[in-house]
Amino acid sequence: MLRTSVIAASVVTATAFLAGPALPSAHAPARSNAISSMSMQARSKPLPWLEAPPALDGKMEGDVGFDPLWVSSMLPDAGWIKFLREAELKHGRVAMLAATGAIVQDIFTFPGVDKVIGAAKMTSAHDKYLSLEIGGSKVATMHQMLLWIGLLEILSAPAIVQTFKGETSRAPGDFGFDPLGFSKDAKSASTYRLKEVKNGRLAMIGIGGMVHHYLLTGRDPSVPWWHPQLQVLRCHDVGPIANYLMKPVGTILPKMC
Repeated sequence: MLRTSVIAASVVTATAFLAGPALPSAHAPARSNAISSMSMQARSKPLPWLEAPPALDGKMEGDVGFDPLWVSSMLPDAGWIKFLREAELKHGRVAMLAATGAIVQDIFTFPGVDKVIGAAKMTSAHDKYLSLEIGGSKVATMHQMLLWIGLLEILSAPAIVQTFKGETSRAPGDFGFDPLGFSKDAKSASTYRLKEVKNGRLAMIGIGGMVHHYLLTGRDPSVPWWHPQLQVLRCHDVGPIANYLMKPVGTILPKMC
């Protein structure tokens, strides 16, 4: 009797998870049609078990409909999509420069830099420059960066606002800067825009990994963590700010340098 009751309860519970009703009813045809219509909706290419976000039509290079949180569908109009693409391209371009610089610093150093910050790199170089400026020295590296980047943002703001409002046909991220003539025709322009957005996305992930690699190990990104001979040569202090932020992690991970 107990076994029969358990089996019956299991069957009743399982029917609650079925796509359609377990028993015939007057509403079965309507529900079946609704389920069929849902299955016919477009599916997301990168996440085929989810519906494709309706706000992403695939017209922009690199748009494959990846928006699992449906952020694009929460935006009030298409101008926000262009604004987000503008932000993505800008962050991608900065990340590509940062990732390149993080590796090149191990290969080449401008004359005189070592006299100012010594062998400091990555986050420790930032902390060193900052401490020098706060300490009243004549070094103004961070101020110069703030000045020139601020001017660049101010000069580019009108074009971005016009694109956001739909007052121009300008593509997000297009400032007409093409000294080598890569965008000589529409097909070439589309190809290079796709390459840019893909490399930008990869660079954003890459520079994030480089910074975390440096914070955890104190080694430059060009030095693999498994290389024991280079650990002694390249390990260095990551700076006071990074040391403070990573102090809780230090009690969990073994000391690598």
